[in-house]
Order: sequence, then C-alpha cells, then structure tokens
Amino acid sequence: MDAEVTPGMPSDNVEDIEIRLLLEALHIRYQYDFRNYSMASIKRRLVEARRNMGYATFSALQEAVLHEPDMVPTLLRYLTVQVSEMFRDPLYFRALREKVIPHLRTYPSLKVWIAGCSRGEELYSIAILFREEGLEERTIFYATDISRDALSAAESGIYEIDRVPLFTQNHRDSGGPTSLSDYYQAAYGRISLDRTLRRNVVFADHSLVTDAVFAEVHLISCRNVLIYFDRILQDRAIGLFRDSLVHRGFLGLGAKESLRFSRHAGSFTEFSRVEKIYQRGS
Repeated sequence: MDAEVTPGMPSDNVEDIEIRLLLEALHIRYQYDFRNYSMASIKRRLVEARRNMGYATFSALQEAVLHEPDMVPTLLRYLTVQVSEMFRDPLYFRALREKVIPHLRTYPSLKVWIAGCSRGEELYSIAILFREEGLEERTIFYATDISRDALSAAESGIYEIDRVPLFTQNHRDSGGPTSLSDYYQAAYGRISLDRTLRRNVVFADHSLVTDAVFAEVHLISCRNVLIYFDRILQDRAIGLFRDSLVHRGFLGLGAKESLRFSRHAGSFTEFSRVEKIYQRGS
C-alpha cells in the first residue's frame, strides 16, 4: 500500500530531501563531500546560494550542478567559509608566540599546516609571527583549502584597505613587536602583502572530509572549521590531525571548538586551555 501523504505537510521536509540529493550529486560528480556538514549551517548557505544564483528550487540547482561544471566554483564559494581576519582572536596568536614558539625553537626545521586557510588571513598571520620570532627561514607552511578560488585569493595576498585598522589592532594585541605596515604596500584601495611571506608556502587543495595525511607537521592551525562539521566528520578531521602531528606537536582550534567529546581526545593534552591549543601525546 502506498504511504498516505498528509495535505499541508511542511515544505521544508521536501527541501531537506532536495538538499541531501544536491549534496550527493556534488559528491558523486565532483568528489566534494559536504554530506556530513552541520545541516543547519549547510542549509543556510544553500538558501543564500539558490537565491543569489537565481534558482527557484534546490532541484533546479542540482540539475545545474550536474550539467554545468563551470558553475560549481560559484556554489563552493557559498559552501566554504571564506571570512576571516589577520590575527583573529589575538590572544591565540599571543599564546603561540609566548608558549608554543619556545618549544618549536628546539627543532632544526619545522612544518606548519594551516588547514582550511580560506583567503589566507591566518596563513599570513602565522608567517609574520614566525618571521618576527626568527623561525620563518626554517619553516615550510602548508596552506590548504577545499576551494580553489579561496586558494587563489590566498596566494595573491591582496586585501581591502578598509580592513587594515582591524588587522593592525589585532597584530598589536597579539604581541607583535613590529608594525604590520612593514609587511604590505597600499595602492588603489587595497593592500598587497610582501611576496616574500609566500616563499616558504605550499598552497594545496586538500579536503578534511576525504583526503589523507600528506606530511608530518609540528603545528596545525585549524580554526573555525570544525564547528561546521557534524560529530562523525569532526572525529575524522581530529584523527587526521593526530596522525599528522609529530610527537608533542601542537594543534590550535577556534574559540568555540574543543576536543572534549572527540574519541581522539585521549591522544592530546590541553596545552593552553583558554586559547584552545592542544599538544599531541604519545
């Protein structure tokens, strides 16, 4: 017997089905896997994408995704988080400077992974910090993101000049001993960061959802990314971080993120509790 459909059933049930099918299409067709992202977050972004891209339904958007590969980068700009700022949460960078850097100085060479680097603000913040602390020359920085457009923007190192006062204040509050203006040139309403900040940077497309360990690193900074994942996906990412870190390596998370409920929590100790910096144990 066919299931009876109750008249007046909420339309968002249909939308939820459409969204799941759209995410499945993205995964099967292009290997972008958003299926285990927080549903509330992904739905909010897809509603904005559908409206701005001019589609009446998610089904229509799915059809476009399947048949028009050129529009996928546009959709990814909505699905990936690309809003940050240099030295965001200055106390986090102060903790790196004052507590983590002394440990990193003991290594002859260093590898740092900025996971989910978005448009590069966090990458350049860490690169500047390492230059100020005399560690840049011995460090390779891996800047990864799922979005090629974001990686391209990060590699350019260009930002709107009206963001500079916030960047400058954050840098000062992080304990920066120099002036942020030493690291950029301003022209035509934008700033261009010193190209030498990129000389030890490897930009790469990498997904925390589907990809594997690619290097052994001493510090991972992945902030305000895990909050968009569900518990299963958070555990996968944290397991990936654990397997990537050297013994006694460091993991920095966002202010609203924690290892507290992760099945991998036992592999880490709290190194700087307030700033959400963890150290890998044995």
